[in-house]
Amino acid sequence: MTTGRGQEGLLSPDGVLHRASERLAEHFTGLVGEETVERVVFESYTALARTATVTSHLPALAEKFARDRLTALAQSRGLVDKPVPEILYVCVQNSGRSQMAAAITRQLAGHSVHVRSAGSQPASGLLPGVVTVLEESGIDLSEEFPKPLTDDVVRAADAVVTMGCGDACPLYPGKRYLDWQLADPAELDLDGIRAVRDEIQVHVEQLLSDLHVQPTTTIS
Repeated sequence: MTTGRGQEGLLSPDGVLHRASERLAEHFTGLVGEETVERVVFESYTALARTATVTSHLPALAEKFARDRLTALAQSRGLVDKPVPEILYVCVQNSGRSQMAAAITRQLAGHSVHVRSAGSQPASGLLPGVVTVLEESGIDLSEEFPKPLTDDVVRAADAVVTMGCGDACPLYPGKRYLDWQLADPAELDLDGIRAVRDEIQVHVEQLLSDLHVQPTTTIS
């Protein structure tokens, strides 16, 4: 597989991606085949590269994204236990609402749930206003980035929460589907984003209660 030159004129990252594939293939030995691992790694890189404005760290992000996708794939096949409920949050760009919901859920529930987020048309980065209002609540988004919606993470989820992405999310039997009607932070000032943040927290607390998950902390 080839990926060509990066947007900044960088040499092809094929070598880096092949090494990432080798690491992940070793990690998932007996669960996912080497060819599948390599395909997911290169697919993940290509998907992230479509919207990336800076490509220097893209191979590392692709490896992180691929690792999560491969874990989800193994879970959906019943090869890896799911010790806690899996929640997937989906919005259009994965730059605002779904990122806020995922971050708030992690903050409230800790390791009592596993959370993923994705976008049907992911943006190149998180909305600055979203980062700001979550920092006000003591939540750090510095390690997060928009990710495309993939079939494997939907299959692995126990609860799928959509936020304005229409019919983009595939439906599978046996899953809890929710749609939260929330204003788009991209169209709001900071006060408006704060209101969405607080509304999301109420929704998350109810979802955790429905999943019989006891919050382990509070949000200021």
